[in-house]
Parts: sequence; structure tokens; C-alpha cells
Amino acid sequence: MINFRAIELSDREWIEAILKKANLMGCEYTFVNNYIWGTQYQLEIANVNGFYCTRSGMEEVIYGFPIGEGNLAEVIRLLEEDAKERNVPFVMKGMLAEHVTLLDLICPGEFEITTSRDDSDYIYSVEKLSKLSGKKLHGKRNHIARFKDNEDWQYEKLTEENMKDCLEMNRKWCENNNCLDNISLKHEACAVKKAFRHFKALNLVGGLLRLNGEVVAYTIGEPLSDNTFVIHIEKAFSEIQGAYPMINQQFVLHECQDYEYVNREEDLGEEGLRKAKLSYYPEILLDKYKATKRG
Repeated sequence: MINFRAIELSDREWIEAILKKANLMGCEYTFVNNYIWGTQYQLEIANVNGFYCTRSGMEEVIYGFPIGEGNLAEVIRLLEEDAKERNVPFVMKGMLAEHVTLLDLICPGEFEITTSRDDSDYIYSVEKLSKLSGKKLHGKRNHIARFKDNEDWQYEKLTEENMKDCLEMNRKWCENNNCLDNISLKHEACAVKKAFRHFKALNLVGGLLRLNGEVVAYTIGEPLSDNTFVIHIEKAFSEIQGAYPMINQQFVLHECQDYEYVNREEDLGEEGLRKAKLSYYPEILLDKYKATKRG
């Protein structure tokens, strides 16, 4: 049985070294994502022959596709044996198309491959999010114009000095959205607090938006691959017209210009979130796959 254990902040160096070499565009393949959501998803990790391996869940145990260099076939067999010893089905999730290809080469016909639209990552070009040009994004430009009607606004890079203001804004956002009464938002609130608590140690990049001196929106993310930046958290007061599109554009303009793409993660099947993400017309809908060992 593989010695899976809870992910810790001290694991960042070896995990990021592996993931950086892999250079993947999927939002799951970051230490930050795994760390801040680790408790909520009951995620455990292991270093198996130099590969970064994960397993999560209690009712349905899901393994991540092993990431690393070396004998991939051997590591997959070890994960399969681990599942047998734990008396659970061997299921891997969050796989990208290249992983499916590798799995088919190593274990031809042994797995049933499925995909879910709810898990697809929304990936946009930095140029499009920066300029918002064209008829399709006319509405976004209008909302931003209404936000700018009040000239007392400013964008700031998130720092230790202004973080307390951001935390206060987040507290109000949770209060307004009844986070304590919604299990999904409650879990998200815990992840957000973890990100803020370890902001510097996690090498996160953030930005906030002020209106009349008060923080009304913020975004937190990090480099994902050589050409892609990933947004982990974005919050704005929805009652303030243009706050969401404004922080979206301003953050990209100030923090993402060294990248070609921005990954804004999946919608998890939430209708409102899907509508919002589609309204920016992504360049790529990055499909992810589930592999279930055939009986």
C-alpha cells in the first residue's frame, strides 16, 4: 500500500519542481490548487518513484494521473495495486488528452475513458482579455465604462500592506452571499483563507480594485506553465456594475502580459458560472478525462 498523506506547505518545492517540468495547462496541476483545496477534497499525496501522485475523496476515491519522469507504466501498476489493497475501484481523473494517449499505449483497452463538460478549463488569450475588442465583447466594455463613470477608482497589486483591506472585503462578500449556509461557498471560503494566510510562501500574485477608497474586487493567481497564467480566486461585489469585468481586465493588463493565455479554471456545472465564463469567448475549452479500470 502506498503511503499517501495530507499535503503540507513544506511539499511545495519538490512538487513544483515536477509540475514545472511537466508544463501542463490544466488547472489541477499546480501545488497551490492542491494545497488550498486539500482539506475540502480530502486530498492526499505521495512521491512514487519520483512521480507526483494524488488520491482524494472518501465515498469515491479518485487518483490523479501520475506526473513525473521515469517508468510511468510501473507507477500506474503500483497505483492500481494500492486501489486493490484499499478495496476501491481504480479510477483516475483530471487527465489531459496527452495522458489518455499515454495510458492507451501503456495499458491498451484496460480503461474506460469518459469526459465531463463540467470539468473543462476555460482558457483565454491574454490579448483578448486585455483589449476586449470586437462586437461580442461590446457588453463587457460597456460595463467597464459604467464602472469608470466614478473616477475615484484605482488598481493595486496585492501586497502585505493592503491585504487586510482585501480580507475585509472578502469577509463582507461572504456575509452578503451567506457562505456559512452554502457548503460549496463555505469550502471555498476556507480555501481563500488558506491562500491569504500563506500568500507569500505560495508565491501567489494578486491584484485589487478600489472604488472611493474601498476594496470592491480582487484576483489571485500564479504562473501555470511557460505560456499560461491561472486564476485561482476572483471576487467582486456583484451589485457594483462593472466590478467583475473591471478586475478581470485590470489584473490581466497588470500581471499577465508575459503570458499568452489565462486559465480561468472550470465551471463545475454551475449554470451562472458557465454563462459568465462563456461570455468571454474562450480560445480553448480544455477537456479533462476520467479513466476507470475495466472489470
